[in-house]
Amino acid sequence: MGIAITEVSKGLALNIEGDICTIVDFNHVKPAKGSAFVRLKMKSLRTNNVIERTYRSAETLDEVDLEERKMQYLYNTGDEYHFMDQVTFEEHLIQKEKVADIVDFLLDNMEIYGKVHNEKVLKLELPNFIVTKITETEPGLKGDSSKSSTKPAKIETGATILVPLFINVDDKIKIDTRDGTYVERAK
Repeated sequence: MGIAITEVSKGLALNIEGDICTIVDFNHVKPAKGSAFVRLKMKSLRTNNVIERTYRSAETLDEVDLEERKMQYLYNTGDEYHFMDQVTFEEHLIQKEKVADIVDFLLDNMEIYGKVHNEKVLKLELPNFIVTKITETEPGLKGDSSKSSTKPAKIETGATILVPLFINVDDKIKIDTRDGTYVERAK
């Protein structure tokens, strides 16, 4: 389905040369001389590369119907990860390369979001924050409550993050999955 370049918005999915991309940012430009144009900054769902393109205001692009569905992580077998669609209850096998950017924070039975096109999962996204337990770290000392010093700690998914000195083994913490940083101690 064609969409006028002047009607684009953030999050819209487009077919760009056979690759499905979502718009991250756009800028309408009206120069003093010449015709108006639109600069698009898009992210490929297949490769995660950021693409920048400029289009004249009279051009049209191919819009893609992209559904966001809740999915549940079930288990993994080697290089295959198994997810269940929470709407259709279908099980999807996803190769390790497609989940490489989220696997560090993937907990058993976690609900995540999948971008689906023609019943095929193109991309998986974690919630912005997760609560997890510390499995390994050096013991904290009484009175260490400063926020400036950090130490490495391993969480239950196997990933290592930096936490404040007062965090101990078996403490539950909240993590920002977008950048992998400690947010706060969870209750």
